[in-house]
Amino acid sequence: MKRTLLITMTLLLLNAGTACADPFDDATAAYKRGDYVTAVAKLRPLAAQGNASAQYNFGMMYDKGQGVAQDDAAAIKWYRLAAAQKHAGAQHNLGIMYDKGQGVTQDDAAAIKWYRLAAAQGDAGAQRSLGVMYDKGQGVAQDVAAAIKWYRLAAAQGNAGAQSNLGVMYAKGQSVPQDIVRAHMWFSLAAATGNADGIKYSNIAAARMTPQQMAQAQQMTRDCQTRNLKGCD
Repeated sequence: MKRTLLITMTLLLLNAGTACADPFDDATAAYKRGDYVTAVAKLRPLAAQGNASAQYNFGMMYDKGQGVAQDDAAAIKWYRLAAAQKHAGAQHNLGIMYDKGQGVTQDDAAAIKWYRLAAAQGDAGAQRSLGVMYDKGQGVAQDVAAAIKWYRLAAAQGNAGAQSNLGVMYAKGQSVPQDIVRAHMWFSLAAATGNADGIKYSNIAAARMTPQQMAQAQQMTRDCQTRNLKGCD
């Protein structure tokens, strides 16, 4: 009786272990260790079955040529399938493809469409990309206030590009009061992540600041980091 119970419990544990195995997690682990061939092999059937995250990541593999030959058309195919399922990352990447004319005819209106959808879901990269479009007046009427709105949302999520862009707005006084101290704060936050523009512009701003302004900017940066980037602007 005891032996039968032990065998039953062992089988249950083995089955539980099998049930907990997640092919997507396996693919992610393979990707992180640089085993792109295994990652592709794990993602392919999941993507074919309609898993949006797998479709997005499979598209990324084609986009970057990781584990497969680089293929913009294949990347777009998988991005489209994931984007149709409201995957924000895929929507953003599809917007980038239209923005750059990569694998598709360059189309600002289509880029804006996909950026908006992803930004509305809170995707920081898309929010920054949408801000850039408004900043440049690319595909939309130039609207610096709208650009700042999207930069702020992305910057508060830690997007270094948006933080650097926001710093430029304050440095120039574009639709915000000119404020070199606050500009330096945003540049410093971007620089802390290794962002090249943040590093460059923080140094340029520092050369124009008094010691008192620098001390204030450094304190503001620390305070912002303490608040996890909330309420910094």
